[in-house]
Amino acid sequence: MTKVKVLFVCMGNICRSPTAEAVFRAHLEQAGLHRHVEVDSAGTHAYHVGEPPDARAQQAGLKRGYRMAHLRGRQVNRRDFEEFDYVLAMDMDNLTRLQQQCPQEHAHKLSLFMEHARNFVEREVPDPYYGGPAGFERVLDMVEDASQGLIAHIRRRHFSG
Repeated sequence: MTKVKVLFVCMGNICRSPTAEAVFRAHLEQAGLHRHVEVDSAGTHAYHVGEPPDARAQQAGLKRGYRMAHLRGRQVNRRDFEEFDYVLAMDMDNLTRLQQQCPQEHAHKLSLFMEHARNFVEREVPDPYYGGPAGFERVLDMVEDASQGLIAHIRRRHFSG
């Protein structure tokens, strides 16, 4: 069985995308798909390459059982568009940046992560970096919901036959 590869992308890869990576990985384990789906995260900018996720994101995640201290920021590279089946942006600005970088033959892999949400009408995960703890909790709520929707989509598309 081939692995499905998912990449979450935000601007700096220290708040939203590592949160999505940690949450999605945990939900894959609960769904029994962790051996069949590979997960990573990256940023469109190189601001935080090599750095761990924001301490506030880590703290909020830990309260819900998500560990992300081992993750390190990295920037999206050309190979990502070839290797990953899904390249999911946290907001329109980052989706636009990805669309500008992505070779045309891989453009179908790009979308907003929140398109998979079931209980949120918002299509962008807000950047909590300049706000308080409530912003990180809101990001977790949104990411948990979209993770469940994405797992259902992957299960239907890749593993239901």
